[in-house]
Amino acid sequence: MSGPAIGRRRVPEGDARAVRGDRRRQALLHSLDQHLRDSSLDAVNVADISRHAGVTRSAFYFYFESKAAAVAALLAEMYDDAFAAAAAFTGDGTVPERIRAAIHGVFESWDRHRHLFAAMLDARAESPAVRERWDADREAFVPVVADIVRGERAAGRAVDGPDADVLASVLLDLVDRAVERLARSGEAVDEQTRERHAEAVVTVWLRGIYGGDA
Repeated sequence: MSGPAIGRRRVPEGDARAVRGDRRRQALLHSLDQHLRDSSLDAVNVADISRHAGVTRSAFYFYFESKAAAVAALLAEMYDDAFAAAAAFTGDGTVPERIRAAIHGVFESWDRHRHLFAAMLDARAESPAVRERWDADREAFVPVVADIVRGERAAGRAVDGPDADVLASVLLDLVDRAVERLARSGEAVDEQTRERHAEAVVTVWLRGIYGGDA
């Protein structure tokens, strides 16, 4: 009669399948991430992603309906990073200080995830689902920025102007477009260039909210 097994636990068959499936999915995402560091989304093909992940091509399509869908799954880290930066809108300090911190934080987030951001732009053009998620995430900040504008106007610090929600939407579009322009430039963007673009966006925001030479 054998003794008890020490340090081992039998994994239920269903759980084991789930673990293997999760590992395959993560392997595919890791493979895609590695390919995107050297190639555009268009240049990467599913066969290469699957082969590098050690799974079949059909396994890729079991988890993702397209490369764009896989990119959307891969973007979780970038989204978390960008949202953490944008959270500065409601952080400490004066409103101009918070705006500057949030915008520079978003540009820095893009810099840390350049290859993913470039792939996201391609996926956004290809996939309605990716585009809807991107738009929804951006729209989530419209009421946050609009409330800031209304608060500054009520306090007499900001000038009266366009509807606060419309202004907020336009200002957020500016951030989106400025970062996309850098990503699409096809040139290496150094820290100084990135900071100049971020500060130009900050200036437009502050003048849009406060007027004059704010």
